[in-house]
Amino acid sequence: MKKIIFLVSGNGTNMMHILNAINNKILYNFEIISVISDRNCKAIEYASNNNIRFFSLKRNKFLSKKIDILLVKYKPNIIILSGFLSILNKEICKKWYGKIINIHPSILPKYGGKGMYGEKVHELVIKNKDKISGATIHFVTEKIDSGNIIINGKCKISNNEDVNSLSKKISNIEKKILIESLKIL
Repeated sequence: MKKIIFLVSGNGTNMMHILNAINNKILYNFEIISVISDRNCKAIEYASNNNIRFFSLKRNKFLSKKIDILLVKYKPNIIILSGFLSILNKEICKKWYGKIINIHPSILPKYGGKGMYGEKVHELVIKNKDKISGATIHFVTEKIDSGNIIINGKCKISNNEDVNSLSKKISNIEKKILIESLKIL
């Protein structure tokens, strides 16, 4: 059984999608053993409602150390950063390399790096009049959004695309490629 821990900061929609895929036997031999949040968010509420162990940690200079303590205790096979807005320190990235993956809302390396997340990415894509966007699942390293790419998915951008419509397209891609990446791993 592959044990997954999610690190989250938001709604947890990708986490919910993976839990549904496990419950509906789309993903076999996986279980979500815990959810760790760096703030109060809907994902924690969802974890609680689904009897998944959760931890809500304070964002401070000890966050990575506290996360590492939980990872050592629960020994996950896969750690998924899903809308996780805190930056993990280089020690945890090195220690858990090959087990930590991130979902990024662009086709990396484009629109990657510090401060590039969610709607900020979509706003730039539209502002720059890109014709294609997408999402990427990649391994986490100490350099933000620079780890080896596992898989990406793409979509065309229409002439009348706005941040909201692009966000929905990218969210659907993220869910699809997250399942595919777990099957690869």
